[in-house]
Amino acid sequence: MRQNEFFGNGSIKRIEGILKEEGAKKIFLVTGKDIYALTGAEKELKPVFEDYSLTFFTDFSPNPDLKEIEAGMELFRKGHDLVIAIGGGSSIDMAKAINILSAQEGSPVEFIEKKKEISERGAPLIAVPTTTGSGSEATRFAVVYVGGKKHSLENDLLLPSYSIIDPVLSMSMPKSVAAATSMDAICQAIESYWSVNSTDESKAYSREAIKLALANARGSVKNASLEARGAMARAANLAGKAINISKTTAPHALSYDIVARFGLQHGHAVALALGGALEYNSGVTEKDCNDRRGAAYVKKTIGEICSLLGCSGPSEAKDLIRKLAADLGLEIGLEKLGIGGKDIAQIAENVNLERLKNNPRNFPSKKSLVSVFR
Repeated sequence: MRQNEFFGNGSIKRIEGILKEEGAKKIFLVTGKDIYALTGAEKELKPVFEDYSLTFFTDFSPNPDLKEIEAGMELFRKGHDLVIAIGGGSSIDMAKAINILSAQEGSPVEFIEKKKEISERGAPLIAVPTTTGSGSEATRFAVVYVGGKKHSLENDLLLPSYSIIDPVLSMSMPKSVAAATSMDAICQAIESYWSVNSTDESKAYSREAIKLALANARGSVKNASLEARGAMARAANLAGKAINISKTTAPHALSYDIVARFGLQHGHAVALALGGALEYNSGVTEKDCNDRRGAAYVKKTIGEICSLLGCSGPSEAKDLIRKLAADLGLEIGLEKLGIGGKDIAQIAENVNLERLKNNPRNFPSKKSLVSVFR
């Protein structure tokens, strides 16, 4: 499925033309409770929406839950013909899930748990990110939690019809959100690069995303300059395109339980495992290699990542990742976050196997997973 993409300051104005082109009449707007006003989206779109029937859906949590999706579906099925998502990854994932599941015959949980295959196209969806990290506007995935357990909807039909990346909308991001989303973009780009599903195309996206993020993350968080936020928005979008091909790996697999149990922002949780996973993957052998291209290929790939980070080897790269997260204001000490040894063992026990299988080096035991956090 192809996507129409618009990038640049003020590109949110493109929505008016899209609505006319699609012939929409009833719009379903998924957005955070305060995001619509705080980002300036309301000011830009209020005059546009005067000619349309508009339903707001804002009643959802940072980790989209099945019950919230079902509530959204009940509203959406009252005759809406176009969906707009304005917000971070949660808003966009929520909009994707409501839209696509509303078009299917059957219970939502059957599709979430992959007992049934998504086959029907939803309504046109316009994704407008207001953070600079998730890249959800560029992917065919949507994260959904059922009873506290993370699931991932996955289908080409989930890719938004339109993505509008307007850096101006990210200027209201608080530093803590900018920090976490910046690390999410970096983690996605690096994980995509070493994923067993990587391709030349996904690696090209990852390389550019890593370069942009390293050069602009600090400026985006500390100075909140429009130029740096624009560069990070581009990095996040490129990282999203990369994982859309390759999927994420061990750090993401370990992060979901941290988010659910300790309430950390997603990008913060992933960053805790990234450096350790990089060092772990660098020790790959033919015996524990999970990549069909072989251990030598994986080692070469890890070496390329270290070079992209400006480091001489995995240990230095791990330290750089930890220092960057700390510089952005994210706590990286597990004890200070209230995560003890027993907690780490439980995190390893609850690891997301779907994402773990994309890692280039196998984890033969829970002990090997725990080693990532050392």
